[in-house]
Amino acid sequence: MKTYMPSAKNIDRKWYVVDAAGLTMGRLTSQVAAILRGKNKPQFTPFMDMGDYVIIVNASKIKFTGKKLEKKVYSTHTGQPGGKKEVVCKQLMATKPELAVKHAVKGMLPKNALGRQMFKKLKVYAGAEHEHQAQKPEVLVIEA
Repeated sequence: MKTYMPSAKNIDRKWYVVDAAGLTMGRLTSQVAAILRGKNKPQFTPFMDMGDYVIIVNASKIKFTGKKLEKKVYSTHTGQPGGKKEVVCKQLMATKPELAVKHAVKGMLPKNALGRQMFKKLKVYAGAEHEHQAQKPEVLVIEA
């Protein structure tokens, strides 16, 4: 009996839309990362990009547990001496909430070219509107 190996042309990709209003950041992003990897499919293969596209709307209404809004710090570096920049989660959620969601999901994907390819299938919007109606995304309900 031969082992079944899916090929890239046999992958059926779907589009899902997730309403993030009132959901906890970590619980939402871990389930979204699993869908981007394709772990929800029976033919999951670790070395292939089997995942679906995910659209997250209402990213500005995500909840954080504990004191993460005041204590969590996102840092970047420009590459120049003294170019380290830090921003507190509360400030980032007020200005660019989609960056906080993308940062959380990216950290849960593989750290290689395959992970970067999977990450391109994530679309995040701060408000309730998105520009992917033509793809006819299915509503995905994520448990809180």
